[in-house]
Amino acid sequence: MGSYFVIITCRNSEQIIEKSIHAIQNQTLKPEYIIVIDDGSTDKTREKLLNIQANTNNTSFFVISHKDLGYDVTRVVKNWNEAISFSYNNNLKPTDYHMISTDDTLYPPDYAQKIISFMDNNPKISCVSGEYTKVSGALPHGAGRIVRNSFFKNTIWNGYYPEQMGYESAILYESNRIGYDYTILPSIRFEHIRPLGKEHKFKAFGASMKTLGYHPLYVFARFLKNVVTGTETGRMGAFFMLFFYLSFRPAKTGFNSLYDYQLRDYIKNLQKEKLKKLIRLNIF
Repeated sequence: MGSYFVIITCRNSEQIIEKSIHAIQNQTLKPEYIIVIDDGSTDKTREKLLNIQANTNNTSFFVISHKDLGYDVTRVVKNWNEAISFSYNNNLKPTDYHMISTDDTLYPPDYAQKIISFMDNNPKISCVSGEYTKVSGALPHGAGRIVRNSFFKNTIWNGYYPEQMGYESAILYESNRIGYDYTILPSIRFEHIRPLGKEHKFKAFGASMKTLGYHPLYVFARFLKNVVTGTETGRMGAFFMLFFYLSFRPAKTGFNSLYDYQLRDYIKNLQKEKLKKLIRLNIF
C-alpha cells in the first residue's frame, strides 16, 4: 500500500494538540513521518510538542517552531511549504502521498488506510478527503486531504503550494487542468474539536474568486443559487461573497495577487462551458 507523511499546523493549541496528533499516530496505516509547524504559540503548545516528540517511538516526529508574530492566515500555506522543504532538505524518505492536517482534527484509525487504498486503485485521482459535515460536500476538505505526490510535483508550482489566496481551490483546478480528478469519500468521517467559524463573512471566498479568474456570470449564478437555496454560504453569506468578488482589487505580487494566466484562462473557459450547459438545460 502507498506511503505518506503528514503536515500539521498549529498555534496556541495546548488543550487539543495531543488528541489530534495521537489520532494520526494511531492510524492503522502509519505515516512515514509527521512534521508539525508551531506558528508562534504563546501558550504551552511547544512544550507539549517536545514532550510528544520525546515519547514517540514508532513514527519519526519533527517539530518546527516559529516566533510569535501574531495570527496571520496567510502563513498557513507558507507553513505547509516549509514542511515540504524540510522533508527535502533533511533527505526524509520520499512517499507516495502527503496528508494535510490541523491541530483540531480527529480521524478514525482506518482513515488513511481507506483513502490511500482508494487512491492506489485510482491512479488519476490527485486528492481525496473524508467528510466532517452532516451534508456531504463535493470537494475535498482542507484538513484531511491526502494528496498524490506524483501529481503534486507536476503542477505549475513544482511540488509546492501556491502562496496565494484560494490555494486550496487552485490545487483542485490545477488537478483537472493537467488531467487528474479529485473526490470526497463521504462514508469516511472525521471531526473537528473546535466548531468551525461561521462569521468570516466570506471575504476570502469572494476575493479568491477574483484572483483565480472566475467568470463573472459564473459567480453571479453561484450567488443566485446560494440566495435561493441557502446552501454553501447561506443567503447572507452569498451577498458578502458577491460584494467581495466585485470590490476586491488584486495586488501585483504576494498572497493577494492573480494566479498564473494559464490557470485563470483554464478556470474561466471551464466555467463558460458549464454556463453553456446550464443554458441548454434552461436552468440559467
